Amino acid sequence: MASSSDDDEFVILVCTDPNNQIGADISNEEIVISTTDISHWDFPSILSFQTFKIQAHRNRLIEESSYFRGLLSGSFSESCSDCISIEWQLETFLNVLRCMFRCPLDITSRNFIPLFEAALYFGVEMLLLQLKSWFSEVSLSKDPGLLKIQLDDLIRIWNFGLEHANGFVQELCASYLARNFMWTMSSNFFEDVPYDLLLLCIKHPHLTVDSEKHLSDALFIWLDSNTKQLEGSSKTENEFSDILKQIRISLLPLWFASGKRSSGCFSELANESVNSIFRLMKVTTTGSINALGDSDLSHLRIRLTEYSKRMDLSGCPQITPMILLLSLLPNTHSFALALRKSIKEAVSNLEQADGSKYQISQGLLPTLSFEAVQEVDISGCLKLHLEVAIECFSKSFPCLRKVKAAYLLNFRTTTLYKLVQKCPLVSEVDITIDMNPLISSQVSVISSTSSSPVIPLAPNRPYIVDHSFSMTYPYHLGPSLANITKLTMEGRSDVCDSDVQYFSKFCVSLCYLNLKGCISLTDVCIANLIRRCTKLHSILVCHTSFGMNSILALCTASRSFSNSLTAKFGKMHLDSLASNLQLLHMGGCKSADEASLLELLSQTQMLKSLCLRDTNLVDNALCNFSGSLLEMLDVSNTMISGAALNLVVRANPGLKCLNARGCKNLFWTENKTKGAKFSSSYSCGELLTDLGKTCRLEEIALGWGFSYFSLQDLKPAILSLRAMTVGLGGTLPEDALILLPTICPLLESLVLYFQVISDCTIINMITSLRQLRTLSLCYCLGDISISSFNLSMPSLRKLRLERVTPWMTNNDLVLLTQNCTKLVELALLGCKLLNSDAQCIISRGWPGLISIHLEDCGELTKKGISSLFNCTALEDLLLRHNGPGVQRNFILDAALKLPMLRQVSLDLCDASEGDFDLPDDEDESDRYSLRSVKIARCKSGRCNAGSHFAEVLAKPAHRETLVLVWNSRNLVRTVVKERL
Repeated sequence: MASSSDDDEFVILVCTDPNNQIGADISNEEIVISTTDISHWDFPSILSFQTFKIQAHRNRLIEESSYFRGLLSGSFSESCSDCISIEWQLETFLNVLRCMFRCPLDITSRNFIPLFEAALYFGVEMLLLQLKSWFSEVSLSKDPGLLKIQLDDLIRIWNFGLEHANGFVQELCASYLARNFMWTMSSNFFEDVPYDLLLLCIKHPHLTVDSEKHLSDALFIWLDSNTKQLEGSSKTENEFSDILKQIRISLLPLWFASGKRSSGCFSELANESVNSIFRLMKVTTTGSINALGDSDLSHLRIRLTEYSKRMDLSGCPQITPMILLLSLLPNTHSFALALRKSIKEAVSNLEQADGSKYQISQGLLPTLSFEAVQEVDISGCLKLHLEVAIECFSKSFPCLRKVKAAYLLNFRTTTLYKLVQKCPLVSEVDITIDMNPLISSQVSVISSTSSSPVIPLAPNRPYIVDHSFSMTYPYHLGPSLANITKLTMEGRSDVCDSDVQYFSKFCVSLCYLNLKGCISLTDVCIANLIRRCTKLHSILVCHTSFGMNSILALCTASRSFSNSLTAKFGKMHLDSLASNLQLLHMGGCKSADEASLLELLSQTQMLKSLCLRDTNLVDNALCNFSGSLLEMLDVSNTMISGAALNLVVRANPGLKCLNARGCKNLFWTENKTKGAKFSSSYSCGELLTDLGKTCRLEEIALGWGFSYFSLQDLKPAILSLRAMTVGLGGTLPEDALILLPTICPLLESLVLYFQVISDCTIINMITSLRQLRTLSLCYCLGDISISSFNLSMPSLRKLRLERVTPWMTNNDLVLLTQNCTKLVELALLGCKLLNSDAQCIISRGWPGLISIHLEDCGELTKKGISSLFNCTALEDLLLRHNGPGVQRNFILDAALKLPMLRQVSLDLCDASEGDFDLPDDEDESDRYSLRSVKIARCKSGRCNAGSHFAEVLAKPAHRETLVLVWNSRNLVRTVVKERL
């Protein structure tokens, strides 16, 4: 804002706002200000006036504005005048003057358009340049904190650019939308994005999405919302299909594509996607590049840009090393032929039988680096060679922090070592697989054998592994594991003590550890791990050997660890690991006795989430819980009383989730539990009344003693409830169930066991609870009919009907498919009128189902199983007592035709030839994802013995189940008495 002699001549600008609604009686009608002190203008004070008179330097106005140049130096009458009248929005015009006089401006998405309009009208080139610079900086920024443009503002800016034929505005709008598409699709204004802007955005080279599924989902939602508008516009159907053509259908998750096959608008695209996925799965890794011939490879490139932070390939069994490599290489036409040759050579090396060439030469394949990528999810990527993937990650994702590789049996502990060695910044790893169905505390084992056990690796020598688990090259880990802070190995029954002992030496930074279902680990091993990892604040050890040794390790002062396993409980340690725990889940851990639980709970004052389900928990231990920060508490199937639970509830007002189902002593007026301190005067209503006064619950599960009066007492606490389970022993009469939607209008999950229900009850729930996603009615009594389900349930994802709809026919099932269109999990028990045509009804109505449980459903499988194979994304399949027509080779067929299938449960009663063929113990190619197979055998004469039970025929048993469980090392065959 420099001043010179050339600026000495002033002109008066009389500014009024044509849209100003200030009344004439306002005293502040006029103010006189000067540009000589423009940098000190007080905007709030100035804008309180109706009219401005601004003394402005004439020459500066002429120099900076083509409007004033023509007005003051031309032949207009105003050129000789000392006073010029300006009608404009006052704040905007003041900012225009500030720009002309070199003062900084605060440009935002809200004032961008008014300033742009003013800059065009007054011809202020400097302001136009500032606006362009600001918009460019914001649209190109990689800083998530600089999302300065809200979507509704962006849409207005786009429309403004169209009106004024301003190409740079349109280009930057599309660029901004493309770079921030994940944020855009979650906005309430996403459906208002103009078609041309959306199309330009998804064609933009910087379109950034976590996965092709996210893009597809967003486009489907947009098209659904704009169908009527599109039909009424001048655009042709082919033009609108340009949006869908941008989807790379070969990269969609199988479950997503399968589910869309029942959508009328997108069914053709979904069918094409499923076919493409299966074509890719049928060819070998090297064959997949050969099979493409000279065609364009762009449709197989995973969307990665310099702005990508996450790559989500979960649920894509078709992803091969070739596709991953292709996506990490430059995308230029001149590079295409050389690229094909390089990929073939590299992948061929990677597939050599001796496993000697796992490294990717950077000279051979110049992979790009995506430094913004911090998270990768390859869960369920069955054809992705893990060694190749890790090599790619190490070269292209140098800042990788999180890796999720769930449901991959071939992800061994040695693969974990390779990952953290190659990607040293990785801090979170999740290699979850399905839990072993054989929980030792819940089954009676008749016999058990394992095939080809792998020799455990010595804990004190370098691990030497390859794809086939043979000795080929060493991994020297050392401090490279030090960055791991969160490790999830849920369900990994193959993880043994030697594995844990080895990496526990280096995982000193572990804060979160999930060993749920790691049944091969001993209590001593878990205790040693806890002693080494002194930063642990979250431990999940449900259904493991976690017991007295591990609790002792938690309760011992961190600075005075002892190797003695005979140390005594009883001394409080304020600096013990237990005192800093925030999450402890030890459900099903029967090895922890009452005394150790008491000591543990007395030290866990910082806990926010506590699961003691199916443990030896009694009142004395629970009463010693010292915490006040609990948000989740699970004490289901324990012997605690309501009085003991009430003490915890009163001390923890932040409790949001409570599971006390199966607690038979909870509402007894007289507590006979061992160690109880409470008299018979305790009222069960006190617990629920205090819950109602103290907490605001989001989830609750209760059983014994729960009643209509309980619901009334709980009412203040469950107004925001999202999930409710009423189990055995709970009794909610019809009037209580009718009131439920009024009391809990936000319910998303409702599970009822052994309740009395009616059509009126269910219809009321369905019509009122429009957000309901899970509905389970199990062994409920009452007179209900198909009219209960003759209503649309647009949000329902999981439906479970057990012994409540014996009248259900094929026609009723058709009606159900029409009203519950988004179902992904279906369980029917006792629908005795269904026949084999029901298979076709299910697969056509719900092709995207991932879980099907059908038991005692008439003659559904009497003619064999064929149509259910059309549910191509199935992960869990249970078929029992539905008719003796199931083919002998069904398990083998299912494993091959349903690549995501992990769990199969059958009954010999249904075997057409009296037995089933089983997958080969060693060959992984014939079972894809298969984790467990359960074959039940009834005592009834209609069940043949089967060759697999030959050894146990002489032993008496009410029923038997053959359970086959595969892990990364071997196959375990077990026969148990229970029906699993």
